[in-house]
Amino acid sequence: MFNDIGPLELVTLVVLAVLVFGPDKLPKVVQDVSRFIRKVREFSDNAKHDIRRELGPEFKDFDFEDLNPKAYLRKQLENDDLKEIRSSFDFRQDLNDVADAVNGKEPSASTPAAVNGSPGTGDRLRKRETVDTGERPPFDADAT
Repeated sequence: MFNDIGPLELVTLVVLAVLVFGPDKLPKVVQDVSRFIRKVREFSDNAKHDIRRELGPEFKDFDFEDLNPKAYLRKQLENDDLKEIRSSFDFRQDLNDVADAVNGKEPSASTPAAVNGSPGTGDRLRKRETVDTGERPPFDADAT
């Protein structure tokens, strides 16, 4: 709960509490706050217990942390099925085809995509320095 509060901030809060409530009322305020926090925890524990009881035995392993969007996404992204699906997407060939279309070349389905910078295919996304004779220069949308 207080993982992001540093020691200097904690000292500042204590000094501020002493100034606001005074040294004689501060112990009573601390007791009241701790009692309030204890009651809120008891209330939330009772609510969780009631919800688990009402859901029935099918949801006995239900964890309320699964309702947190960060925890849900983390759990889903660690799933092996998603890793397999993610690894099946390889957009290198599509990028090369788009680069060919932009440069005015005909995309070829037989040309293998460059894998991890393998030699022989070159970088098709990089601009060429010169244009071959008789070839129209590629359209550059940023230049217009």
